[in-house]
Amino acid sequence: MPQRKPLHLHVPEPTGRPGHDTDFSYLPLSAAGAKRRPPVNVAAAQTNDLAFALIRVLDDNGHAVGPWAPEMDVALLKRGMRAMLLTRAFDARMQIAQRQKKMSFYMQCLGEEAIACAHALAIGEGDMCFPTYRQQGLLLTREDNNMVDMICQLYSNTHDPMKGRQLPVMYSSKKQGFFSISGNLATQVIQAVGWGMASAIKGDDKVASAWIGDGATAEADFHTALTFAHVYRAPVIINVVNNQWAISTFQAIAGGEGTTFAARGAGCGIASLRVDGNDFLAVYAASKWALERARSNFGPTLIEWVTYRAGPHSTSDDPSKYRPANDAARFPLGDPIERLKKHLIVLGAWSDAEHEATKKAVEAEVSAAQKEAEKFGTLADTHSQDISSMFEDVYQEMPAHLLRQRQEIGA
Repeated sequence: MPQRKPLHLHVPEPTGRPGHDTDFSYLPLSAAGAKRRPPVNVAAAQTNDLAFALIRVLDDNGHAVGPWAPEMDVALLKRGMRAMLLTRAFDARMQIAQRQKKMSFYMQCLGEEAIACAHALAIGEGDMCFPTYRQQGLLLTREDNNMVDMICQLYSNTHDPMKGRQLPVMYSSKKQGFFSISGNLATQVIQAVGWGMASAIKGDDKVASAWIGDGATAEADFHTALTFAHVYRAPVIINVVNNQWAISTFQAIAGGEGTTFAARGAGCGIASLRVDGNDFLAVYAASKWALERARSNFGPTLIEWVTYRAGPHSTSDDPSKYRPANDAARFPLGDPIERLKKHLIVLGAWSDAEHEATKKAVEAEVSAAQKEAEKFGTLADTHSQDISSMFEDVYQEMPAHLLRQRQEIGA
């Protein structure tokens, strides 16, 4: 009998560690404008090639090229730019507020702003987003955004719309189509599929938009959601934000080595796209395509947004411990704000002076909202919800045992 070699397991490793530049050749790219744009009624299997490519619109010179280039007027592009600048300014100030102990922790979306902001401009009134903790741009892009309420939620103060029951950054706003964020990752995807199915059962025309990171795609809920979305052709967009890193784990650990996350949708019979998430125009175009497909009863779409988490996972994280410090600057898809800025300048609709003026304006807007929110207290000065509020909004009629407990605390 020939002697057999012992088996061994493969443990994926990132191509860069602290002190050694990342080799980004692991990331398959495509030229801007090179990929086809199929009709929205295309059979899911006929999008398989797009799950392994990269849909891009903006070239290196700031021009919009190819079949995915969307029809966006200058006013809408400027609104998108302002939304991204506002989101970045909001993140920067809230990061500082956390360091000042005004909240327990915070999570930025630095470098990922185009994904949520462009998607927010694409979706319709009444559509419901089921986000993770890194899609604050969905709220901040809206013209009716309420930064005061958002900051009060972060501070868990007396004006907190969640009454102190949600962790910081776990926003919720039914009016703005923003489903309550869950810290238990992947649950929001199956919830979104169920919501979309309910919309279809009722004969409504509203679409669900589910959000998940690359790491959480390894959760069982994600795969269950794909099955239900495929079988029932649920009107849902499944957004996989591949920012290359989970908390401190490289995306290959979740299955991104040698394939793409978009391929998971293709394998489940779902139309799937892999898109440059730092290309504002590509994000808008792909979002519109998926929305039209869902609203026309052609079924779900899974979109992998390729981007990079430029900052730490949260204020509790130190990324210098597990990746090179210069990764964000070397990431081949660049910075989403700088790329849209270049495009607007090419159109003759923007300038360095207007860019700086807009940055100052949004920073002042965030500062004013923070000042207003702090009138209701912060975590540092212990202006929190009254303890008796924990008994409210749970039962329509409070049961006897809770009445007794409330009396015991003197409320």
